[in-house]
Amino acid sequence: MESIITVNNEYNSLDKLYEKLREKSSLTCTKDYDKWEMRIDANGQMEQCIILKKSGMHGVKLFFTEANKVKVNHIIPSAIMNAYFGKSQKKYQNVLEIVTGKIRDIVLAPSQNKAFEDLTQEIKQLTM
Repeated sequence: MESIITVNNEYNSLDKLYEKLREKSSLTCTKDYDKWEMRIDANGQMEQCIILKKSGMHGVKLFFTEANKVKVNHIIPSAIMNAYFGKSQKKYQNVLEIVTGKIRDIVLAPSQNKAFEDLTQEIKQLTM
C-alpha cells in the first residue's frame, strides 16, 4: 500500500514535516533511516524517513520523492513482527515465510488497509 501526498511549501523538507507531525499528531512519530527499502542518497548514505506508528503492527513511512510530494508506504514498525509478517524480498521462501505470508494476506490485510487509510488521512489533514 502506498500513496503520494502533496504537502504545503512550508513543509518541503523532511525536518520541517517531522516537526509538524511530531507536534500535532497523536501518533508516535520518529525520524529514522529507511531500513525497509535501503534507499541511498547522493552521498552514498542511507536516506532517512519519517515513521508514524499506530501500533507495533501498523505504521507508515514518509519520504520525499519530489519537491512537495511525499510518498507514504505502509510498514510494520516492529523489527521482529516485520521479519515474520513483512514482505519477503527473497526469490525463494521457506515454509515459515510462506505460512506467515498467507496469514498476513488473510488476517492482517483488512486491518492494515484500515490503518493505512487512517494514517494517510491524518497526514493529509496536518500538511495541507
